[in-house]
Amino acid sequence: MTAPLVEIRGLEIHYPGRRRLLRPRAAPVRAVDGVTFDIREGETLGLVGESGCGKSTTGRAILRLIEPTGGAVRFDGRELTALPAEELRQARRQMQMIFQDPYASLNPRMSVGQVIREPLDLHRLGDRAERRRRVRELLDLVGLGPEFADRYPHQLSGGQRQRVGIARAIATNPRFIVADEPISALDVSIQAQVVNLLADLKRQLGLTYLFIAHDLAMVRYLSDRVAVMYLGRIVELAGRDTVFRRPLHPYTRALLSSVPVPDPDRAPGRDGILPGDLPNPADPPAGCRFHPRCPFATDACRQQDPPLREVGVGGRAHLVACHHADLWLDSPHQQGTPA
Repeated sequence: MTAPLVEIRGLEIHYPGRRRLLRPRAAPVRAVDGVTFDIREGETLGLVGESGCGKSTTGRAILRLIEPTGGAVRFDGRELTALPAEELRQARRQMQMIFQDPYASLNPRMSVGQVIREPLDLHRLGDRAERRRRVRELLDLVGLGPEFADRYPHQLSGGQRQRVGIARAIATNPRFIVADEPISALDVSIQAQVVNLLADLKRQLGLTYLFIAHDLAMVRYLSDRVAVMYLGRIVELAGRDTVFRRPLHPYTRALLSSVPVPDPDRAPGRDGILPGDLPNPADPPAGCRFHPRCPFATDACRQQDPPLREVGVGGRAHLVACHHADLWLDSPHQQGTPA
């Protein structure tokens, strides 16, 4: 079996905490706390979870837009956290990012053509004529005409701006792209178009994605595997169909049950109603981090932090961080019905 394209081992992102009266040393905010996963070449790994769980921070840390506090990030066998600035700049030709806000991520003083050409200029790819030709090619690839090259971001719709962001991301022919909630700022009518574009580009260019999103329907459509994140840690990771049909972590079951079902005959379930808010990442609960909100928590959950372990389901790898994951093995998830 070939090695994964992207390997994350024990990734940590800790921010200094706020100092308080009579407390000279503030506890660090553990935004990402020991995350480990792989992304195989040519696949899409969906990363889901509540706002504030550390999804976007993880994506940015992989590309070293945020410097990791600890852990390892390897791309095609190379350790990225140890690369000097010039080598990292060269490596970034192979790794790009699509940002959440298509307006804030584009320079309003640059035309669309200049925005897309900028990565080519920075990496000195081709001469002027070749770069102009590449810009026209990229505009056509994302569904925009060559006339868009002379327009500015404020003259475009949200969907058009995100297409420009995608064109910029693929300009250097990368192998890996972090898509950080690329559809959350778009109208619902446009979201499907952008997701279909990402799927088409994956097939045409052989791309590998880390797809960060809240929309579980889009994650199910685009992803090959799904990782569920809670309070800075991965709590479940498995194939797309396995996660959606047979989730083994109570938090995953709650997320799936929170999705509204357009069926008036189906009674709304209560799995998706979690008590309380996401705990403070500067002061995470002892034991399992989900136990204060989990209806199935036991004394073991309150005292022992469950590791992310493999549970056998149909002969395929299914990783889950729950003391009682075995209880759900023979119980397929049915949205709207408590397990």
